[in-house]
Amino acid sequence: MADDRDQSQQTEEPSQKRLDDAHEHGDIVKSAEVQTLILLLGGTLAIAIFGHSAAASLTNLFRTFLAEPDQMGTDSGALIALMRSLLGQLLLIVGPVFGVMMVAGLAGNLVQHRPVFTLERIKPDFAKLSLTKGMKRMFGLDGLTNLFKGLIKIAIVGAAVWTQLWPERSRLESVLEQSPAGVAGDMNHLMFKVLIAALVALTAIAAADYLLQRFQFLKRNRMSKQEVKEEYRQSEGDPLVKAKVRQIRLERAKRRMIAAVPEATVVIMNPTHFAVALKYESGKMAAPVCVAKGVDALALRIRDVAKEHGVPIVENPPLARALHATVDVDEAVPPEHYRAVAQVIGYVMRLTGKLKANQKAN
Repeated sequence: MADDRDQSQQTEEPSQKRLDDAHEHGDIVKSAEVQTLILLLGGTLAIAIFGHSAAASLTNLFRTFLAEPDQMGTDSGALIALMRSLLGQLLLIVGPVFGVMMVAGLAGNLVQHRPVFTLERIKPDFAKLSLTKGMKRMFGLDGLTNLFKGLIKIAIVGAAVWTQLWPERSRLESVLEQSPAGVAGDMNHLMFKVLIAALVALTAIAAADYLLQRFQFLKRNRMSKQEVKEEYRQSEGDPLVKAKVRQIRLERAKRRMIAAVPEATVVIMNPTHFAVALKYESGKMAAPVCVAKGVDALALRIRDVAKEHGVPIVENPPLARALHATVDVDEAVPPEHYRAVAQVIGYVMRLTGKLKANQKAN
């Protein structure tokens, strides 16, 4: 995936979609040092909680083999029963320790990334059988980096352990002179000192390695400018298509407005740059409603249609500009323009009434 792309073109930070796609394909931020740290921490806790009781139980379990060997049967049935009993008791003794270790092993993965199931990583890839690529991985920059990291880790952990063992060298020399219980106590003390020192050293190593792995993860998932454009196009839609759809919608809206002009009560103009067509039915509407509006060419088109259908046209530049800026199509006139609009509509109604009266008289 990311390794097959031209890295020189990957200059943009990865989007969340790119990171989610990488996760689905098994490309995740994962540090082996973090997993080792949590596994060692789990082992230390398991030993601290169950170590003493497990040691005592194992001592009692194997004491029978030393104290009463003559009481054991030697036939096949007795030996099978003895082995079953021995394995069952061993499982009960060491089971909690291994249970804690298993939980720690799972936690080592879950603290770094959310659960992921994919077959990408185990799918056969014959390209990986290339001898050239294999040698490059082993002796290339990545191989040398891993070797250098391993040497540093050994040095840091070794130094931490050495700082705990060196002051105790006199106690180690006197081990043979102590009782078994004393030896067990000293070894237990030294073991926990060594484990704690190793945990402290591994914590620093794991933190540094996790930051390194995250940096490499983000780096290999960087995007080119073209990929950013393609992703935006896929998620938001092709800008050309969206522009075309927007244009079609505008044309349809214009046609609907023009079709509503013949039903308007009055058209207020400025006189050619702005046009607002209002409709008002006394007793049915609380306020006049804008059925069409436009500027320049559309304003002229509204005026022509109004003339064709005998809709009164009133030139009132300030009111036309104000209505065009504050009223949308299919919206009522705002209260601040009631007075001015009422005067225009009243004038139109009086004019229309006079025309009708003249027509009847003729």
